[in-house]
Amino acid sequence: MTDHQVLPIKPAATVALIRAGESGIETLLLRRNKALAFAGGAWVFPGGAVDPADLDQGEGEGDLERAARIAACREAQEECGLLVQEDQLYQVSHWTTPEGEPRRFSTWLFVAALTDHSTVSIDDGEIHEARWLSLQEVFTQHDAGELPMLPPTYMTLQALDKFSTVEQALAAVSVATPVVVEPHGVALSDGFAALYPGDAGYESWDPEIAGPRHRTEIRAGIVRTLVTDLPPEIPRLDLIG
Repeated sequence: MTDHQVLPIKPAATVALIRAGESGIETLLLRRNKALAFAGGAWVFPGGAVDPADLDQGEGEGDLERAARIAACREAQEECGLLVQEDQLYQVSHWTTPEGEPRRFSTWLFVAALTDHSTVSIDDGEIHEARWLSLQEVFTQHDAGELPMLPPTYMTLQALDKFSTVEQALAAVSVATPVVVEPHGVALSDGFAALYPGDAGYESWDPEIAGPRHRTEIRAGIVRTLVTDLPPEIPRLDLIG
């Protein structure tokens, strides 16, 4: 067993905040300080590690899901000054950082809709910038290399982009079964790929094997999703519900 396989995996939580905008669904993205060791400079949803205090508020020892909900609400307030209640959170997925990364997290990913346009307040420490953007603006800026994101952020927004309104998105996420995602991260000749269950190379960690595709590839900081010939029993990560 190599060293990277025994790294501790920290529980964490993040929440995709959405609201109704003039041209459809808008989301709040925060730019992390470029000096941070993890995801420095990336645009992310509010979120972070589950603190011991979050665990203390759970319903008994080991209640990580409740602690993750508490953490998601706390991080939204700390990182962007927005008040989010636990009953506003709908879990859509759970991501574990691939083996081989210098820091690994077990992350509950939620969606929450805001009904007002409260002022966003950042601390200029961990977070250096905040933007409310329509989903179309997100993808346009990302494709232009102006909005670097990690695969969980990108794929969650892809899934939300299938809906025309916040109401439609909430109706879907409120009944969706959260998808558990354990990517296999592999190097490409010109980038990186995260392979998901159903991808022909998932079990062997070989991105070159011919067959179905279920992955994200990152080249020059730009994320692309590939889903082809995926068996119907495998949940697609670019869809909700």
